[in-house]
Amino acid sequence: MSERDFADHFSSRAAAYAAYRPTYPDAFIAWLASLAPARELAWDAGTGNGQAATMLASHFAEVVATDPSAEQLARARPDPRVTYRLGREGESGLAAGRVDLVTVAQALHWFDRARFYHEAQRVLRPRGVIAVWCYSLARMEPAIAAAFDHWHETRVKRHWPPERRHTDNGYRDLDFPFDEITAPEWTMTAHLTRAQFLGYIGTWSAVMNAQQREGLDLAAELAAALEPVWRSDDPRAVRIDWPIGLRVGRRRG
Repeated sequence: MSERDFADHFSSRAAAYAAYRPTYPDAFIAWLASLAPARELAWDAGTGNGQAATMLASHFAEVVATDPSAEQLARARPDPRVTYRLGREGESGLAAGRVDLVTVAQALHWFDRARFYHEAQRVLRPRGVIAVWCYSLARMEPAIAAAFDHWHETRVKRHWPPERRHTDNGYRDLDFPFDEITAPEWTMTAHLTRAQFLGYIGTWSAVMNAQQREGLDLAAELAAALEPVWRSDDPRAVRIDWPIGLRVGRRRG
């Protein structure tokens, strides 16, 4: 990704992104905050609609949340402790050595990582913490999972941007120039109705790519594939799990 542009896969679906993307476990955010040397300032880069930023606001006096998409920021969740700013991953607008915790939720694979890491190292205070995470494909009850996995493998997989491979690998394949901290395993969980689950699927960059490039409605195809195992008239909210891929470290030097 060049300095002049960014991989804007989500601005056109900012409202759906805000409505349907799952939220992170409270205990997960609390654990990250517990690692920070102080609770004064956090920076959430690539904040999107502010999911992580507003959760961090429960633990820090101030959170600065940046994103290059004005559309995403327009849908961001308001919080008196969160300041939203339009900016790229290398443009925090923060003074050097002031930040206790830097976070990136489900966005690092879109970043110019060299620029971001340089900025994170600059703004972190001594022993300041950086946490970057993503989540992989949803897991659910076996019958639904079988239909979902077949749809993904045969209809969706080829439409993912190449950066998707990093989330499939839980970010383990990415460079991470910080003193790494061993982290426990975390899982994001939600109970979704069929309509909510399909709404979430509609926010995928692969689904949007298929629509824009080939006129395919992959969400509608999934709805049809689910019908034998999760009918459209079924009011259930099904448990959905997303394993979280996490890298955590401290500033060097």
